[in-house]
Amino acid sequence: MAGSSEANRLASASARGDLTEVEMLLQTGANVNERNEFGRTALQVMKLGNPSIAQVLLRANADPNVRDPLGGLTVTHDTARDGYEDTLRVLVEHGADVNIQDTEGNLPLHLAAREGNLDVVKFLIERTAQPLHRNLEGKTACDLAKTHNRMTTARWIEEYMRLQN
Repeated sequence: MAGSSEANRLASASARGDLTEVEMLLQTGANVNERNEFGRTALQVMKLGNPSIAQVLLRANADPNVRDPLGGLTVTHDTARDGYEDTLRVLVEHGADVNIQDTEGNLPLHLAAREGNLDVVKFLIERTAQPLHRNLEGKTACDLAKTHNRMTTARWIEEYMRLQN
């Protein structure tokens, strides 16, 4: 039971963005990949806009490709959706796979485009194996940008793809 209590403390500190406590817990032997009482790791619940937390967890060998029990999202999906390019860069530098699909067939690129996070789209599109991948609804990242009225993002993707051909 001490382990799960430790996992809860590490996840809670990560979610708050408490770098000092995260480092202390890791130094005293907390298992960075142990799941908290909600079935999530510290990396999955970390404060997304805090690349320092990501860096510390990843240096402690946190797995950046763990899927959320609901929806099959990875932290890369969450970070792309919410537009945290700096944190996304840290994740990718430590082995995060930008080509993992969630349960709806969306890549992180899809979620970034849907939200109009153009800087994230620009970062991801060059690292995505199939930028024209269609999700289970048959939509590409560009289609989602258009559907959600993210026209600047949609136009940029169209121009990028045109230049690739």
